[in-house]
Amino acid sequence: MTYNLNEKIILITGASGGIGFACAKVFYEEGAKLVLTDLSTENLKNQVKESNFDSTRILLLELNVIDKEQTKSVVEKTIAHFGKLDIVFANAGIAASPPKTVFKMDEMEFEKVVEVDLLGIYRTIKASLPEIIKNKGQVIITSSAYSFFNGIFNAPYAVSKAGIEMLGRSLRAELAYTGATAMVLYPGWVDTPITKVVFGGDDTATKLANLVIPSYFLNPVPPKIVAEALLEGIEKRSHRVFSPKRWGFMWFIQTILTIFGDTSLGKDKKVQELIKQSDKQ
Repeated sequence: MTYNLNEKIILITGASGGIGFACAKVFYEEGAKLVLTDLSTENLKNQVKESNFDSTRILLLELNVIDKEQTKSVVEKTIAHFGKLDIVFANAGIAASPPKTVFKMDEMEFEKVVEVDLLGIYRTIKASLPEIIKNKGQVIITSSAYSFFNGIFNAPYAVSKAGIEMLGRSLRAELAYTGATAMVLYPGWVDTPITKVVFGGDDTATKLANLVIPSYFLNPVPPKIVAEALLEGIEKRSHRVFSPKRWGFMWFIQTILTIFGDTSLGKDKKVQELIKQSDKQ
């Protein structure tokens, strides 16, 4: 049966970002009530106002997902305000900027990305699980095509996305007996601030992308495309959602992609020269 979002309570982390708010708009149109969180609510206030959202269906809360106690508090406030929680969309994420090799990246920067993108996702889900199970709801995790692509120049982000992919898969199996479900969202290149670094925002990242990624996969899509794909996945309680769909083929052949892709990156003279020059900067 189709999972209907009307009157469902959905908590979204990283809600002011491109994917987060695009999903918020799509969910709102389906009749959902939304708890929108981010480090600050200032942008969210403007976005909600511009979108003409009914304030009675929206709760804005500040949330730093690395803060375990604040995460628990947000879930408690959600239940106190709306009476329940049906879906948690663990979407908050960051990337190192500018991109660097593991050799060049500062330890604190590497660890911060992992803290937000992996442990922050876990803490969000952990705090929400009792209510999600109670309501036979859904856990949605934003992973990435980087979960199965080589994380060259973007290792902490890729490490985190691969980790939360497995978190989502594990949860799906563990929740089966409860009636609740978990889904992994795999966005490809989406027109958001994080991906702009690859499309001219950083010279090294742009050159690398043009060297190793087929042009067919390089075109970024609007966040709304991801939101619409995710809505379909929620309605079907899907295991996974790829957006654009063409990335699903790359996930399907990831074993072959890993073997040949990793080998070719180590042997490609242009790629290796790019890495060498980056490490010298």
